[in-house]
Amino acid sequence: MMKAIHAGLALLLATAAAAPPIAARVIGMNVPAPSLTPDRVRAVLPRAQQAAWLAYLDRSEKQMRADRASLVAELKPGQTPPPPPTAVGGGDYNMPLDKPAAWYAGPEARTIAEGIVSFQTPAGGWSKNQDRSRPPRLPGQRYANDAETMDPNRWNFDAPADRFWTFVGTLDNDATIQEMRFLTKVIEQFPGREGDRYRASFVKGVQYLLNAQYPNGGWPQIWPLEGGFHDGITFNDNAVAHAAMMLRDVHAQPVYRFVPGPLRQQAAKAVTKAIDVILAAQYRIDGVPTGWPQQVDALTLAPISARNYEPRSIASGETTDVLMFLMDQPNPSPAVRRAIDAGVAWLKARAVTGYAWAKVSPAEGRKLFPRAGAGPLWSRNYDLVTQKPIFGDKDQRIHDDVNDISIGRRNGYNWWVTQPARVIARYDRQG
Repeated sequence: MMKAIHAGLALLLATAAAAPPIAARVIGMNVPAPSLTPDRVRAVLPRAQQAAWLAYLDRSEKQMRADRASLVAELKPGQTPPPPPTAVGGGDYNMPLDKPAAWYAGPEARTIAEGIVSFQTPAGGWSKNQDRSRPPRLPGQRYANDAETMDPNRWNFDAPADRFWTFVGTLDNDATIQEMRFLTKVIEQFPGREGDRYRASFVKGVQYLLNAQYPNGGWPQIWPLEGGFHDGITFNDNAVAHAAMMLRDVHAQPVYRFVPGPLRQQAAKAVTKAIDVILAAQYRIDGVPTGWPQQVDALTLAPISARNYEPRSIASGETTDVLMFLMDQPNPSPAVRRAIDAGVAWLKARAVTGYAWAKVSPAEGRKLFPRAGAGPLWSRNYDLVTQKPIFGDKDQRIHDDVNDISIGRRNGYNWWVTQPARVIARYDRQG
């Protein structure tokens, strides 16, 4: 792999190396991300590009109406809807992908698969944080649980437009992709008619990913669209990369030959578009590529905020995930190689050693403090101008010292991370 780094990049990295601040202070206020709307499309894009995006928005709105109408149609007049499904942890807890092959032919896996099929939305996606091993969805029961975004307080950037209809089809927390991966394991065990409903559900999931992909190749966090930062192209939770990898496998792996040929061809084209938008979204300072944001505006590819405490930034975790995806590409193009070289160099320059991010007391929880031999660590977020670590709080204030934010927010988020070491080690091994 190319080792040469552009002279401008070397200078930039040398002068902007990360280090804990000398004096803590509030350095700004977070601002909400814009929604994707027809007015913004017309205002931002050249006329030649507008039609595809306006058609996308129209398709999203129609699908939202269809998804909502499906629940109403399942109930008899005057019938009370069942309670929503119970919220639980992430998908790995109840949709394991590491069991022996024979396990996926057994009753436990079949129960999970039936739950997956029952909670698939008419659009073809799934909500997040649900135990798929529980009974299948009841008629009229919501597709999504009462998530953390049920709070209607408009002060919160993630307050849903409708708190009873949120994350109905999402890539957040590995949702949709995890369900499709699990169904694949079950499908492999049932090549006959018993597997038909699982194959049909999977194909519907493929169509969901294709429909949800933006004209430029990115994916929103939620589809049909909900507005706000959810409309941004989402690198958080590896959403774009996981969607692209799923479609890459649909096109290339023999297990997916049951997917209609035209969809497999569309899947291949979708992967190419995803790589193009990933390369375009790599953040540049004075023309020099660095890392990737958590999410970017769908139209401009400018970094956007997410929740109150998640400011616009270059994000080390998301940069790691994107780089791992790019390094998995067979026969990478020169543009992909350049993006990898620059991204790894940026991470190397951000590493902090001699500090630990750990619990200091029951009252204070985690703090960043000096510890000989500790590290390397990376801040989760870096300022778009100075490239120094930044930390958000629930009150939308942005700080330059993690120890200065509220105790609850400091301990409720992983502000300092270690995962960039994985991609750096892989890069150095590959040479």
